[in-house]
Amino acid sequence: MVIQLIKSDLFRYSGRTDWRAFIRHYFCNRGFRFSCWFRLASAAGIWRKLAYPMYVWQKRSSGIIISPRTSVGYGLYIGHGGPLIINSSARLGNNVNLSPYTIIGANNGAAAIIGDNVYIGPNCNLIENVCIGDNATIGAGSVITKNIPANATAAGNYAKVLNYQNPGRFIHNRWPPMNTHDT
Repeated sequence: MVIQLIKSDLFRYSGRTDWRAFIRHYFCNRGFRFSCWFRLASAAGIWRKLAYPMYVWQKRSSGIIISPRTSVGYGLYIGHGGPLIINSSARLGNNVNLSPYTIIGANNGAAAIIGDNVYIGPNCNLIENVCIGDNATIGAGSVITKNIPANATAAGNYAKVLNYQNPGRFIHNRWPPMNTHDT
């Protein structure tokens, strides 16, 4: 399972899952490198114990704070390597793009629930228990305090739905790949 999660994250970055792509992105992309250690630290059994010290180091060096208890689906993409903060009670779906300076938090209760194929622009704040629907796009600098429906583009402080045109347009290399010839 953990290998499949790492492969899905790699596919989001490169569109491939071969070892050359892994080596390139591991050493050249701190968002992917953090994602690898996050996935291993989130796994059950011995992986967690072996990976946790490296995960903590990656967290400190990258400024990306996502607890291993956070529920994150396949195909996590961290644009430009962070920094970002995700509350441990947040739930992220498949193929979610997180941009720098994003905060998904909660003061009381649970944090946000993010659907599949969601793009969250830079410098966004998602406050409390809001739901972001599938294929939604959240514009840069938005403050989300209310639910955003599926297929919507929302932006602003406080965010409002702007349109329903071209949903999910910023999500590239979606997992699972449509082409079954990928390795």
